[in-house]
Amino acid sequence: MRGLLIAGHPDAGRDPLPEGWDWLILPGLTRGPEGWIPRRLGMDPAALRDLRSAALLATLDALDPDLFIADRHPFGIDGELRPVLEMLRARGCRTVLGLREVLDTPRVAAGEWEELGGADGVAKLLDAVWIYGDHRVYDPRLTGELPGPLARLAEPTGYLSAGRPAARPRRSDRPSPAPPPPYLLTVLGGGSDGAELARLALQATPPPGHRHLLITGPQMPTADLEELHEIADGHATVVRSAPDVPELIAEAAAVVCMGGYNTVAEVLDTTTPALVVPRARRRLEQPRRAAALAAAGALETQEAAGLTAADITEWWARAVTGRTVRSGIDLDGLAVVPRLAARLLDPSAAHEIAAPDVAAPDVTVPARVLPEVHSHAV
Repeated sequence: MRGLLIAGHPDAGRDPLPEGWDWLILPGLTRGPEGWIPRRLGMDPAALRDLRSAALLATLDALDPDLFIADRHPFGIDGELRPVLEMLRARGCRTVLGLREVLDTPRVAAGEWEELGGADGVAKLLDAVWIYGDHRVYDPRLTGELPGPLARLAEPTGYLSAGRPAARPRRSDRPSPAPPPPYLLTVLGGGSDGAELARLALQATPPPGHRHLLITGPQMPTADLEELHEIADGHATVVRSAPDVPELIAEAAAVVCMGGYNTVAEVLDTTTPALVVPRARRRLEQPRRAAALAAAGALETQEAAGLTAADITEWWARAVTGRTVRSGIDLDGLAVVPRLAARLLDPSAAHEIAAPDVAAPDVTVPARVLPEVHSHAV
């Protein structure tokens, strides 16, 4: 099998790939005050969108994939994927939209679907929608975030957690910034907006005998990173990134983090107690995810507003005395997705493929989203 992973951030290409796979890194976009703007190229945003779309068309025309998966954004940024999907559908390629389990509030989600031209138009360009979560914890088909035409194509896969490196013994050939156990971990995802939580965590007092490791994320501004080094002053270890974050989470006595999907998915595949402080700016995806998982007993959560260093100190003291059992949550999405893909590519063999045992609700409820391109072609 051969395949291509398409991304819009250069950091993506650092991850290793199986034999026969490669990366296509597109010129980057980032959010500006008025919408998406070029990350580095000094050109008009619309011209960059057209450049990215042309690169995708040329690449996939040559690759001629059998399966294409769009991650989160069905049409990419500003519709750059729409002509790609139309070309692939005309060739018989199977097309999938992969979604995190939480999109946003139903009202915001509904508006975003309408901006895409409505759910019916999106559904016509797709064979399936895969929801990367446990429908018993959070189901966007029932909250109203996923409109009826797409909900009828949707299947939950379970969280993409089990099968990640978490809980494996750390590889001895990869240097790690972790202090000897027991240690506390604060991890901030990409880090672009995690400086305030990082300051509070560094000002908190670890339980006796515990060290503190803070991973800021590669996108934290340099000025903030330098300030955090000053606050740490040798009492904690501050690094921008680490090669083994899932293993570090698994081995930590407790973890404080934000509520992004990937960080939470890594936490769920461990027994490490977690305090999630979700970002509530711009989207409400993270608070809704944290609240649902807290209700399921998988973690604890506090709002960023009003959170103090003393709160983190108190939580650490309590959290390091035990572990968190998460065995009741479906974490097997990484095993389910290949089976769903095989079923799409060979419907005649569907009876031989163990698909997830979930009953899709009869969704005729009102529609409510979707929302840099992360796509996969095989």
